Amino acid sequence: MINEKKPKIWYGGDYNPDQWEKPVWDEDVRMFKLAGIDVATLNVFAWAKNQPNEDTYDFGWLDEMMDKLHDAGIGVCLATSTAAHPAWMARKYPDVTRVDFDGRKRKFGGRHNSCPNSPNYRLYSVRMAEMLADRYKDHPALLIWHVSNEYGGYCYCDNCAAAFRDWLKERYGSIDRVNQVWNTAFWGHTFYDWEDIVPPNGVSEEWRGANGRTETNFQGISLDYRRFQSDSLLACYELEYDALKKFTPDVPVTTNLMGAYKELDYHKWAKKLDVVSWDNYPSLDTPHSFTAMMHDLMRGLKEGQPFMLMEQTPSQQNWQPYNSLKRPGVMRLWSYQAVARGADTVMFFQLRRSIGACEKYHGAVIEHVGHEHTRVFRECAALGAELNTLGDSLLDSRVQAKAAILFDWDNWWAVEMSSGPTIALQYVKEAHKYYEALYEANIPADVIGVDADFGGYSVLVAPVLYMTKPGISEKLEAFVKAGGTLITTFFSGIVDENDRVITGGYPGKLRKLLGIWSEEIDALLPGQSNRLVLSAQTAGLRSEYECGMLCDLIHTEGAEVRAVYGDDFYRGMPALTVNKFGQGEAWYLATSPEQAFLNEWLPKICEDLGARPLLRNAPHGVETTVRAKDGHEFLFVLNHNADSVRVDLGDKSVSDLLGGRTLSGTVEVPGRDLLILRR
Repeated sequence: MINEKKPKIWYGGDYNPDQWEKPVWDEDVRMFKLAGIDVATLNVFAWAKNQPNEDTYDFGWLDEMMDKLHDAGIGVCLATSTAAHPAWMARKYPDVTRVDFDGRKRKFGGRHNSCPNSPNYRLYSVRMAEMLADRYKDHPALLIWHVSNEYGGYCYCDNCAAAFRDWLKERYGSIDRVNQVWNTAFWGHTFYDWEDIVPPNGVSEEWRGANGRTETNFQGISLDYRRFQSDSLLACYELEYDALKKFTPDVPVTTNLMGAYKELDYHKWAKKLDVVSWDNYPSLDTPHSFTAMMHDLMRGLKEGQPFMLMEQTPSQQNWQPYNSLKRPGVMRLWSYQAVARGADTVMFFQLRRSIGACEKYHGAVIEHVGHEHTRVFRECAALGAELNTLGDSLLDSRVQAKAAILFDWDNWWAVEMSSGPTIALQYVKEAHKYYEALYEANIPADVIGVDADFGGYSVLVAPVLYMTKPGISEKLEAFVKAGGTLITTFFSGIVDENDRVITGGYPGKLRKLLGIWSEEIDALLPGQSNRLVLSAQTAGLRSEYECGMLCDLIHTEGAEVRAVYGDDFYRGMPALTVNKFGQGEAWYLATSPEQAFLNEWLPKICEDLGARPLLRNAPHGVETTVRAKDGHEFLFVLNHNADSVRVDLGDKSVSDLLGGRTLSGTVEVPGRDLLILRR
C-alpha cells in the first residue's frame, strides 16, 4: 500500500513553484490547505533550474519548498526533473537530441526530445536522480518518487541504430535468424552484416499512410523496432529507478503512464513500477465506458493492485481541438470513477495555472485570477473535504471480476501495421466494443495481458487475437479445458510473434480449440454491411443484426453454428460458432457486429457463468463497480446523467459512506452524483 505514510486517498497534483516568485508560494500553500490538498508533485520540469550548467547544481528552491509543504502537513511526490533536458546539454552534447521519423536531426526544443540511447542523456539523468535521492532520502515530506514524465516518442539516430543491432543480437543471436524471422527473402531484403540494418522510418521501410497510420514494407522489422524503442525508454527509467533505490530502498517509485498509449508496452513497464500511475484526460464526449476501460487497463497491469490517478484536469484541457469545461459535478464524479476502479489517489495537473507557453489555458485548482473564489476551487475544496472524511476506508481494496478482456501491445502494433485486409480495423476500438457491452450491463471486467493468470475468471474475451505468441494457444486451451469460456473474433490466430503467417489454415494454433477453419477474409467497403442471422432464437435477442468491416468465411470442424451470414455469396455460412472443449467452450465471432448484438448477447453468456450484474435494470448512464477488503464490499453507483435517476438497491440495508445514511430498496441518485455503499 503506497499510502502508509499518509493513510487516506491522496489528494493533490503537479505544482510548479519554480515558475513563480516566492511571494506567491505562501499564498499557494494557504489555498492548498483550504482545498484539502495533502500531496504535491514537485520538480517535474525543473532540470534547467536545478542544473544551470554542467558543473553547477542548485536545489535551494526545492529545499525551501519541501520544508514549506511539510510544515503545512503536505507530502511530496518528488519527480526527478529529467522529463526535459536543459538547453546547455543539447548545445554541448548534440547526441542528446533525437532524429525524427523523417530522418531530421532535432534541435533543442519541445519536451520529449531526449534520445533514450544517448550516453550523455543517460549519464546526466542518472546523476540527477542520485543527487536528489541522496539529498532528500531522510526528508519527512517525501512520499514517493516520480521518474521523468509521460515517457514516449521514438528516435532514429545513429546511437539508436547501433543499440538496435545489439538488441537484435541478444534477441536472435545471428543475422541468419534475423533474416528468417523478418522473412527478408521477400523483395531480396537479405541482410549480410549487422551494419546493413537501419531503423525503419520515413527514409527506409515506413511511411505515413491513410488515417495517419504508419505503413511498413516489413512488419517484422517495424514490430521489433517498436519493442526496442519501448525497451530503450524503459531502460532509462530503470537506470533512474536503480539510482533512487540505492539511497531510498523503501520509498516507492513510479512514472506516469497514459492509458492506451500505443508506443510503449505497458505490460513490460508495469513489472518495473512499484505502483502504476497514469494520467486521465477524457474529452467532454468521450464515452464513460472508454474511460472506465482505461482505468481497468491500468489496474490490470499489476494484477489488480490499486493505482495512482496522477493527473487529470480540474476543469479544462488545452491540447484538444475543442477544450470544453467540465460541467458542475463532473470533476468530482470522474474523480470517484477512478477511485471506483482502483485508484488510491486523486491528483491534478495542475495546482496553479501557468501564465505562459502551451499549457497556460490548461485548468488548475488555482486559476489565473489567483484566489479561491471560483467555481473550480469550490468544487475542489468540497472534494478534498469529502476524501478526508473517507479516511482509509477504501485504501488497498480490490476490484473483483469474473470476466476479463485480453489486451496486448504487440498484438495492437501488429494488427495496425498489417498490409491488409482493411484500414478500418482499429484494435482498441474493437476491444472497447466488448468492454462496453459488459459496462452497460454493469458486469465487472478486468483488462489483462496475455501473461496474466486466467485461473480466476469464468469468461475470457480476446478480441482480434491476431498474434499468437509462444505458449498462448496452450494457455487458452488449458483455460477452456478446465471449464472456462473463451470468446474470440475474426482476424485471430493469423500470425506468430514476428508477424509471420502461421500456415496450415486460419486461425492457426487456435484451430483445434475453436473447431473451425477460416478459408477467406472479406473486407467490406465503407457503407457496406452484412447480416448476422441467428440460427436459433434466444430470449432477449433479435433474429438478426447488422455486421461488417471484416467477414471471415469459415467452415466448422466440430464447432456448433449459432449464427450465419445473411447476404452476399457467403450467405448461410457460419458467422458465430461455439466449440465444446474439455469442461468449457470456445466461441468464435467471425465478423464485427453492431453494438446492440454484443450488448444483448455477451451479458447472457457471462451471467450463465456467474459473472452477474452488480445492479439489475439500472438506467442508462449509471455505472457500477465494487471494491472489496476485510470482508466488506464497497459498491459505487455513479450517475453520469445530468438528471437524477432511481436505482433499486434490493432489500438488504447498506451504509452510504458519503451521505451517512442507511439505504435499501429504490433510491434516487441526483444528476452527476454518486453513492458509495458499504455492504
